[in-house]
Parts: sequence; structure tokens; C-alpha cells
Amino acid sequence: MPFSKPTRIAPSLLAADFARLGEEVKNVVDAGADWIHFDVMDNHYVPNLTMGPMVCEALRPHTKAPIDVHLMVEPVDAIIPQFAEAGADIITFHPEATRHVDRTLSLIKEHGCLAGLVFNPATPLDWLNYVMEKVDVVLIMSVNPGFGGQKFIPGTIAKVRQARARIDAWMAQGGHPIALEVDGGVKVDNIAAIRAAGADTFVAGSAIFGHPDYKAVIDAMRTEIIKGESISA
Repeated sequence: MPFSKPTRIAPSLLAADFARLGEEVKNVVDAGADWIHFDVMDNHYVPNLTMGPMVCEALRPHTKAPIDVHLMVEPVDAIIPQFAEAGADIITFHPEATRHVDRTLSLIKEHGCLAGLVFNPATPLDWLNYVMEKVDVVLIMSVNPGFGGQKFIPGTIAKVRQARARIDAWMAQGGHPIALEVDGGVKVDNIAAIRAAGADTFVAGSAIFGHPDYKAVIDAMRTEIIKGESISA
């Protein structure tokens, strides 16, 4: 189900109205969202504090859309089973936040979730060299994690291209599909360039939840994604 479409839009709940999260999830999925991006910050790995497993569990009955849990926490292993039990479909984490990347990826998969690695703007992609067989999602941060509403870092485009080349080479050798997700400052006016660089999953927070008409924004993003595909052709 998570990879049922060639491209996916994943609204970030970080920008939603926290007083009515269940309603926000339903409305944004009705507007055409594919995944729900669930940002978990611990005021330790990143300088902010957001949502935990109890919130994920409370939201799970409100949607059948995949819940994409992005762990910005350190350490990560203890909280992974809690999110799996709370209904997460995808769990991604930062390699710097664990001492054993391979073990943490295995832990996520053992709990029935898709597993992913998150790369900060200054984090090299080299972590992927030895764990591609356990990675289902590569998430490229186009801002430094910790806060919503930040501007897209232009240098991310080159990094997305590099990640795309790694994934394509992996799949050409018979490897399983891996989603390439981008998170941070994604908007209608830059999503075409991000798609042209090779991304297939787009996290957008304030660009969607900061607009009164969620469907209009998501539709506009899909139009731009198609433009991006023609640019990359």
C-alpha cells in the first residue's frame, strides 16, 4: 500500500492544528494526500518537542492512509516498538541517533514497518553503502530538522540526484523498490525541480496546512510534479 502510487504527497502534521488533529488528518486525506507525515522531536536530538506514540495511536482510527513516522530522537531503539504498536506503517530515523544503524533498521522491520534512513543537509549518503537491503525509504532533509516553516536549502537538489542514482543502481541490480522522500520547505513553486531531481515522495507542512483549501494546494503540487517529470525526461 505505501508504494501504490508512483509519486506521493505526505502532509506534515507539524504544521496542522494540534487542537483538532483527527479532523485535520481526515480533511487532508480527503483532499488527496497519500501519506501522513508524523514528526517526532525530543528536545534532545533536535531543539523542539512534538508528538509521541499516544498521539499516533489516537490518530490511527481516523485514516487508512500510511502513517510515516519520522523520528528525530536520540536514542531511537526503545521508542520504535511503541510506534509500531501505535499503528505506524513507516518509521525513519537519523543514522547519527543510533550506534548501530543496521540493528535499528532490523528492529523496525521486525516490528512489521517499512524502515528508512534520514539524511540531514550535512549528512553524507555513505551510510547507505552497507544497508540498502534493509532500507525502504531514503528521506533527504532540505532544511535542518527541528522546526517547521523553514526555507528549502538549494544544495539539496544535487543530493537528491545522488540518492536517485544510488537507488536506480540498486534496483537495476535486482534490488527492491526504495522511496526517495524530501522534507523541508517543499512548496508548489519548487516541487517540480525536486521531482526533476528524482524524488517521488514529498513532505509538505505549512505549504498545505497554511492554506485554507488543502485540495487546491495538493492538486497544484500534482500538476507541478508532472511538469517536473517532463523536465527530467
